[in-house]
Amino acid sequence: MDAIVLAGGYATRLWPITKHRPKMFLPVGGADVIDRIFDELETDDRIEDVYVSTNERFAPEFERHIAESEFTKPRLSVEETSDEDEKFGVVGALAQLVEREGIDDDLLVIAGDNLISFPLSDFVDEFESRGAPTIAAYDVGSKERASSYGLVELDGDRVVDFQEKPDEPNSTLVSIACYAFPAEALAFDEYLAGDNNPDEPGWFVQWLQATRAVYAYTFDGAWFDIGTPESYLETVAWALDGDAAIDADATVENSEIGSGVHVMDGAVVRNSTVERSVVFPNATVEDCTVRDSILDEEVDVAGTELTGALVGTHTKLPDGD
Repeated sequence: MDAIVLAGGYATRLWPITKHRPKMFLPVGGADVIDRIFDELETDDRIEDVYVSTNERFAPEFERHIAESEFTKPRLSVEETSDEDEKFGVVGALAQLVEREGIDDDLLVIAGDNLISFPLSDFVDEFESRGAPTIAAYDVGSKERASSYGLVELDGDRVVDFQEKPDEPNSTLVSIACYAFPAEALAFDEYLAGDNNPDEPGWFVQWLQATRAVYAYTFDGAWFDIGTPESYLETVAWALDGDAAIDADATVENSEIGSGVHVMDGAVVRNSTVERSVVFPNATVEDCTVRDSILDEEVDVAGTELTGALVGTHTKLPDGD
């Protein structure tokens, strides 16, 4: 079985934090998001090759990251895009990757920006027991949230209806970006030849479900789709379990550090209050109140109040500015 880790997005909703950094490299509880996935794929002997699907802009960052890691399975597969407007859509990118890499084995597909609380090995167990397309499904607890995802209706474990981003969802069980397909179901080209939507894998699942049995692996616990500043900060807060993390080489003096705060190596926080925020390495925060914000590397802020702010690398916000 092979795996594809989807890492081709440009994460514009997280700019400027992700303008020059793949969002999969955002740290959550001491580990980058994508490394949590790599670690599970590395230890599952059923997974042979792990293809990291990314774009030309971020390819050098992924090449460097993989080369410097201890993982042996990931290999880069680059789609020929360097801008949001050039994207093929996820299904389009999958079709090209399968052809480009000559994939003809069973396939696990997972988004590299998702944090999930279930072991991927359990999901693969479920897929192998069925021998049929299998999706991971999660109850988001809100019909408003459900309208942003693929809605799943089940009869037991079998998917009997699938609606991608319905305007009026009738339940709160949604498909997350974790799918397993037997080799004979890798019909991405056939799907696209029918002039179907190339953007979201859910549309492909909806099309597939109309022609063959598709099953769902449902789970409790946690799932985070890191696509917005709010969801990233929520993920960090979950990983810290109500605490704060101050890295060993960070300096915190005469400050109040609330829950859900990560102050990274080399950062300096003095005479400040910081709540539910992330302070990246070598940033400096003095005489500030910072809430629900992300401060990138080498940021220098002083004498200001920030709420819901995204402050890009090397930005300086001195008194009065």
